[in-house]
Amino acid sequence: MKKIALLLISGLMFTSCSDLLDTEPYDQFTKDNFFTSEKNVELFANYFYNEFSGYGNGNGYGDFYFNRLNDDQGTTGITQWTFTNVPASAGAWNTPYTEIRRANTLLAAIPGIAEMTDGAKKNWEGLARLYRGWQHFKLVRAYGDCYWVDKVLDTGDTDILYGPRQSRNTVMDNVLADINFACENITMNANSQVAYNKYVALAIKSRVCLFEGTYCKYVLNDEARAKSYLTEAKNASLELMNSGKFSLNPNFKQNFDQMDLKGNPEMIMYKHYVYGTLGHSTVDYTCGSTQVQGISKDMFDSYLFRDGKPLATTSLDKSENGKVVKFDDNSGFGEQEFINIADVMRNRDPRMMAQVDSILQFPGCGYARFGGAQSTSATGYGVLLFDTNAMKNTDRQSTTTNTTDAPIFWLAEILLNYAEACAELGTITDEDLNISINKLRDRVGMPHLSVNVAADPANNMGVSNIIFEVRRERRVEMLYCNNDRYYSLQRWNKLELLDTQKHPNQCRGAYVGNLKGTGSIDWSQITVDADGYINCKNNGAERIYENKYNLFPIPSGQKTLNDQIGQNPGW
Repeated sequence: MKKIALLLISGLMFTSCSDLLDTEPYDQFTKDNFFTSEKNVELFANYFYNEFSGYGNGNGYGDFYFNRLNDDQGTTGITQWTFTNVPASAGAWNTPYTEIRRANTLLAAIPGIAEMTDGAKKNWEGLARLYRGWQHFKLVRAYGDCYWVDKVLDTGDTDILYGPRQSRNTVMDNVLADINFACENITMNANSQVAYNKYVALAIKSRVCLFEGTYCKYVLNDEARAKSYLTEAKNASLELMNSGKFSLNPNFKQNFDQMDLKGNPEMIMYKHYVYGTLGHSTVDYTCGSTQVQGISKDMFDSYLFRDGKPLATTSLDKSENGKVVKFDDNSGFGEQEFINIADVMRNRDPRMMAQVDSILQFPGCGYARFGGAQSTSATGYGVLLFDTNAMKNTDRQSTTTNTTDAPIFWLAEILLNYAEACAELGTITDEDLNISINKLRDRVGMPHLSVNVAADPANNMGVSNIIFEVRRERRVEMLYCNNDRYYSLQRWNKLELLDTQKHPNQCRGAYVGNLKGTGSIDWSQITVDADGYINCKNNGAERIYENKYNLFPIPSGQKTLNDQIGQNPGW
C-alpha cells in the first residue's frame, strides 16, 4: 500500500530528517521546533480555512453555481456522473486523507505545548477535531465505508494501511463525537463571522446530522439510527436559532451579491475577498462571454406561484409567454430585440426574480446585463443571483477580479435543516414552520406553509405532502449553493431523478414557442422542441441512472495496493 502510505504518512507540512541525519535540520521547521506556542498553532490551523472555497480563489471554481450534476441547471449537452468508470486515482479519496493527517498532526502536538492553558488547548483540539470530522464525513458521503484515522499514521499501522474499510456507521459515529467535542470546547472567535467558532461547529453539525439522518432513513432503512441523527440535527439547528446571534437579512439576494458581508446578521461564516489580494470569477462566469448554465424547466416548474400554490393547482396565469422588447444593452451593438419574461416571473415566488434574469439570453440573442460582453445561457435563463453593478464591468467580466463576499454557513440553511429534521421525525407543527420556513417566506412575501398543505400532483418523491413541500423550499432557497441539490437527492435516495431519459425536463429551458421565428433574433443557433422549449440536450446523449452511482468507486490504484479494501456495489 505504498501509495496510501505516502499519502497518509508523507510530511506535507514539515520535514523530518531523523532517518538521514543524526542532528536536527536547523534550516527547516519540524514538528518539534514549530509547535512551541499558541501563535504557531494558530498559523498552522489557518490552513483549515482553505476547506470552504466560497466563490473560489482566482480563476478556480467555487462551491456555488459550478456544480452542475443536478436537475436544477441545464447544460449544453449532458453533465455526466462524476465517475462512469473506475478511476486509477481520485482527489475525492486522496485529499481528505491528506487533510486528516494535517488535523492529526496538530492534535498530536497540542498536549506538549507548555505555554498554552488547558482552555486554549481544548479550543484548538476542538477546531482540529471539527476539521478531522468534516473530512471523514466527506469520505463517507462519497464512498460509504472508509478508514477512520485518529492519529498520525506510520508504516506499522497495517490495520488501516492494508486492512478492510470500516463500516460507514462506525466512521460517522466518530465524526459526530469529533463535532460534539468541537461544539463544547471551541471558545475563541465567538463574535467573528469569518473564523471558525462554536456556531460554525453547530452549523456543520446541523448539516452533517441531517445528511446522516435522512441517508439512514431512505438508503439504509435504519429507522432507529435515522431518528437519533435527525434529533441531533434538529437540536443543533435549534441551538443556533435560539442563540440570539443571527437573524435573516431582509433582502434575500444581498446574501450573494455584496462587496462586504460584514455585519450581515444572517452570516454564521463568510469568505471575504479583497481587490488585488484575493478575488474570484463566479460573477464573470455568470455574466460574461462563457455560456451560462441556467435553470432547467424542471427547476422553473418547481417554483410556487404567488398564491402559494404549485403549477397544477394555482388559479393565477400560468402562461410562460415572453414578449419581444427592443433596447440598447450597452454591449456595443446598438438597439436589439430581446425576449422579456418579467410578466411571467411576477406570478412566481419572488426568489425567481432574484435568481433568474428577466431577459432571456441564448445563442442568437445574447444579452449584457450591465453592459460589456453579451452573455448566453444553455437554457435561455440567465443567472442573476451573484451579479451586481457595484463592480466595474471590467472587473465583473474578468477572472480573478470579482470581489463579492461568499456565504459559507448562513441562517437560511439552518432553518431549512430544522424544518426538514422535524418533518422527517414526524413531529412537525405549524409552530415549527413559523420559526423556520415561514420566516423565509415572510422575507420574500410568500404565503405561509402549513402542515396540512394540499397535495401537489407533481410530487415524485414518494413522501408526504409536508415533506415534499419542505424539500421544495430547500430547492428554491438553496439554488446554486454548495452542491446542495445533488447531495439532497443522494441522501433521499432519489438520484434516479437525474436520469435524463426518464426526466427530460432537466434538459429543457425557457419557453419561446410563441415567438420562435419572429423578429431579428437569430433562431438558427438554438434547438426548440415540438412544445416550444429550448432544448439544451443537443448531442443526443443521455445521463442514465444506475444504483452504483449512489457511491463513488474505490480507485483501482488503491485496490491494487490493498486487496482488502474492497469495492462499492456495481463498480
